Amino acid sequence: MSEHYFSQQPQSKSIPKTWKYKLREKEYKFTSDIGVFSKKEVDFGSRLLIEQFVEPVIAGDLLDLGCGYGPIGISLADSYQGRNVVMVDVNERALALAKQNASANDVENIEVIQSDRLSNLVNRSFAGIITNPPIRAGKQVVHSMFEESFAALEQHGELWVVIQKKQGAPSAKVKLESLFGEVEVVKKDKGYYILRALKI
Repeated sequence: MSEHYFSQQPQSKSIPKTWKYKLREKEYKFTSDIGVFSKKEVDFGSRLLIEQFVEPVIAGDLLDLGCGYGPIGISLADSYQGRNVVMVDVNERALALAKQNASANDVENIEVIQSDRLSNLVNRSFAGIITNPPIRAGKQVVHSMFEESFAALEQHGELWVVIQKKQGAPSAKVKLESLFGEVEVVKKDKGYYILRALKI
């Protein structure tokens, strides 16, 4: 079976690459690697999600669900320094990179936790959850991430999702509408949808 970026322990040879990237009007330095999602630059979907995200009105922690090497969680933690940002991924190589990248960019208000979806976050709740979900893991996995996110959000908490139309954005919106009280298409760009679901 071929290896995916949602493998827990990538076996592919490590060949890290470091580059600089501007997000929210600030330049960051990131290192990514083989066996991790988007190993050469910050992917378009994550960039769009980062730029469109608006801080929830309620207090509480933010969760970057499926954080990869960390561009979403790190840039948002830097933008909202009064909040704790929890970053989780199943991929151990990605988590090591996320810690390294947080340190390289002097972002301290984060926690990096190894977790298959939200399995290691029992009894934690969040004001906002942000995800660029692992589409290649399959629709069932992605939709279960939505269900677990709903359960982990505080009342009036928000789930922000980026997903391509061709990779299931319409069905993702229907799934979110079955869970949440309110679902909004915040932005459409180059086939990508930014969805915001509010837990009412």
